[in-house]
Amino acid sequence: MEADRELQQTRVNDREPNSAPNQNQWRLPKLKHYKWWLRVTVYIVFLVAGQSTATLIGRLYFDKGGNSKWMATFVQSAGFPILLPLLFFFSSSTTKSTRPKLSTLVFLYTAFGLLLTGDNLMYSYGLLYLPVSTYSLLCATQLAFNAIFSFFLNSQKFTSFILNSLVLLTISASLLAVNSDSETTSGIGSRGKYIIGFLCTLGASATYSLYLSLVQLSFVKVIKRETFSAVVDMQIYPSFVATCGCVVGLFGSGEWKDLSKEMRDYEEGRVSYLMTLIWTAITWQISSVGLLGLIFEVSSLFSNVISTLALPVVPILAVIFFHDKMDGVKVIAMLLAIWGFLSYIYQHYLDDSKSHENESKATQLSGDSNSIEIC
Repeated sequence: MEADRELQQTRVNDREPNSAPNQNQWRLPKLKHYKWWLRVTVYIVFLVAGQSTATLIGRLYFDKGGNSKWMATFVQSAGFPILLPLLFFFSSSTTKSTRPKLSTLVFLYTAFGLLLTGDNLMYSYGLLYLPVSTYSLLCATQLAFNAIFSFFLNSQKFTSFILNSLVLLTISASLLAVNSDSETTSGIGSRGKYIIGFLCTLGASATYSLYLSLVQLSFVKVIKRETFSAVVDMQIYPSFVATCGCVVGLFGSGEWKDLSKEMRDYEEGRVSYLMTLIWTAITWQISSVGLLGLIFEVSSLFSNVISTLALPVVPILAVIFFHDKMDGVKVIAMLLAIWGFLSYIYQHYLDDSKSHENESKATQLSGDSNSIEIC
């Protein structure tokens, strides 16, 4: 009897250490689940708020007398130094075995930086030579390009909710483009310039979509780091290369000679001119961190959908800050964008719930197998 009591007590003691890990296994996926949604929410706020603010400040720059294409391109990447402190706060603990070669990283960041320089410059030419309506309509095609690149490069699966989201957001952006027929740019000239602007904007949309898909692919195949420092690195180093390329273009084109005159003739004064450029650079960096964060956490297609969501947000903010007219078409465009956004979010909610359910079942089966082995 005494031996039986000792054996029974031994079995109880063996079970007790295993009960805590089983509880932790149930709690840990749930904690990761909420942390993931929190990170995605923060990145969405960064992207939408940063892109909307940067667009409004960029509009203010041109409205008040700015006209340098290379300067407008320069400020989109020149704000990267404000992210340098994040490298120290979110330092990576990657081992040498998993760290990519330095030559590979240098090539990767240089290629992405040059790609961004050309992409931003093509957008500048498109905005210069096209009406705003045509420019906005062509920019909306980046969703279609991104869907194609994501399918071939990132194995993106398409469901009815995702397709519904893409269609609604594209229609929303197209409505805004058609509704802005009265807005034109001062750079519109001959038919040749119109064709150049058309091709540049179309090429920029395709290039930007390719960039998003390649960034996602590099995170999976090359970087292989599930840390925020990987996102910061992907923003800082290509931005540095893109900024250097813009400086070369600014001096090579001779536009730097007109900057002092542009500053003097700026309607709001020199201080306002500098602050406009500085805050444009800062807000573009905030937007880029949100963009890369969504690529890292979800996919390039999702980041592009959220980026397109910001297009209807800009007219709403323009009504508040610039007292623009809000008509029925803009309201419909906003509602369509929200509908498309919720459709895409719901699809990811279904995927996340299914994944969470599978993890719970796997944990439960693991716990049951441990109990059987103990008994």
